[in-house]
Amino acid sequence: MQKPKAEEYNPYFDRYIKLVPEGEYMDILRANTRIAAEFFKSLPEEKHDHRYAAGKWSPKEILLHLIDTEKVMNYRALVAARRDEKIVLPNMDENLYAENAWVGNRSMENLINEFLAVRRVTEIFFENLKEEDSAYTAASEFNGVQSRISARAIGYLIPGHVTHHIKTIEERYL
Repeated sequence: MQKPKAEEYNPYFDRYIKLVPEGEYMDILRANTRIAAEFFKSLPEEKHDHRYAAGKWSPKEILLHLIDTEKVMNYRALVAARRDEKIVLPNMDENLYAENAWVGNRSMENLINEFLAVRRVTEIFFENLKEEDSAYTAASEFNGVQSRISARAIGYLIPGHVTHHIKTIEERYL
């Protein structure tokens, strides 16, 4: 699956898509899966619930944010690829999701297992998506801006989003 063109997504998402290296998409996605799982497994236990500042998410909350976001993005990619013209993809209020998802009773291992299960669904979807279907777009509204987003833009956004948050943890938590 080729990398999306800039006109296939809201410019806001470029911050994630530009983090995805060149190469064959499925190889990139699978490598991102391994990197993310190994990264979260390697975090010292005392850092799992650590917040570097008041109001910031802990690494466990960040991982759950990645899981929630990937679930939403999978639905969005499905809408685009299946050419559902009736749906306008709404914003996802990431803070609302975080406020209503308590990770205190969940282990890092449990969250990694959920991440890997969701990512497997992502991998199966994209490895079976025809190139022509990946270019289809869905209507989207993000931060009050109406635009369209292609299934492949969402596909690239997914590993880019994970990379972005891993870099944040490396810079601010370790």
